[in-house]
Amino acid sequence: MIYRAVLAAAASLFAVSPAFAHLDPNEHGSFASGFTHPLFGTDHVLAMIAVGLWAALLGGRAIWALPSAFVGAMICGFVLSVAGVPLPYVEPFILTSVVVLGVVVALALRLPLGVCAAIVAVFGVCHGHAHGGEIGSAGELGYAAGFVIATALLHAAGLLIGYGANVATRDDPAWAPRIIRGLGVATALGGLYLAAG
Repeated sequence: MIYRAVLAAAASLFAVSPAFAHLDPNEHGSFASGFTHPLFGTDHVLAMIAVGLWAALLGGRAIWALPSAFVGAMICGFVLSVAGVPLPYVEPFILTSVVVLGVVVALALRLPLGVCAAIVAVFGVCHGHAHGGEIGSAGELGYAAGFVIATALLHAAGLLIGYGANVATRDDPAWAPRIIRGLGVATALGGLYLAAG
């Protein structure tokens, strides 16, 4: 039962097409354009859910610290992009973020909280810069509010998946981390697939 749910979730994530990532802000509004940008890009979805999964594995203060570090750094990256400050290799770093975050979840890597937050923050800057680079005619504040809320929801989805794994396996608690780590493997493989494509 759990494996089917995980398989269905993974299949739906990989079926998302980045071609629909950009709603026309003139037609749909700046907020909607920003909100859909991370939701319809497979690389963004996988990386942001992985942040939530890693936070769920670490527990404690990581539950709020990792998503907060990512979102805060993402806003900084967005501001840099809108200000015209270039960052080299943004797109390769975004794909790298999917693989690296998948690997740290797969390994259930436990580092000091500050190091974990710094890792996700580096990737958050790149994701934010990419959002800013594709703003088009959208208004900065509405667009930023949209992608910040969407990102927070994706982080929350990762946390809820972790929580759900713990609830579903409460009779055998050793299975919850195995399920989450398996999702990390799937995330890393998804990142490699996107990089090869």
